[in-house]
Amino acid sequence: MGKEKIHMEYMLKAGSGNIVWSIIGTPSGLETWFADKVTVQDKIFTFHWGKTEQREAEMTHMRTNNFIRFHWLDDEDKKSYFELRLSQNELTDDLMLEVIDWAESDEVEDLQDLWDSQIEKMKRVSGL
Repeated sequence: MGKEKIHMEYMLKAGSGNIVWSIIGTPSGLETWFADKVTVQDKIFTFHWGKTEQREAEMTHMRTNNFIRFHWLDDEDKKSYFELRLSQNELTDDLMLEVIDWAESDEVEDLQDLWDSQIEKMKRVSGL
């Protein structure tokens, strides 16, 4: 059974894209909502949750103030990744955070719920 691509969009309060980028594109920003601790060496990000859980991901693509893409090193599916992408509606000037991720078909809903929860936490701690 292969993974399927999931695309989610979250509207953010009007604000600076630079501020949002610092929250999604830096280790210290990711520590405020995504993981308890984030360390980086070269392009390998280590995400820590609690005292024992950790996962490593390689940052495979990045364009500052636009998007960052990671591939979990323990994921055997080489085409899967998760991406955080900023976009701005030119008409309304609204800032949108797009999340792209991959999941097994029986895990899609759980993964969407997890991202919903994480993005709500990000909005709450950052005021977005």
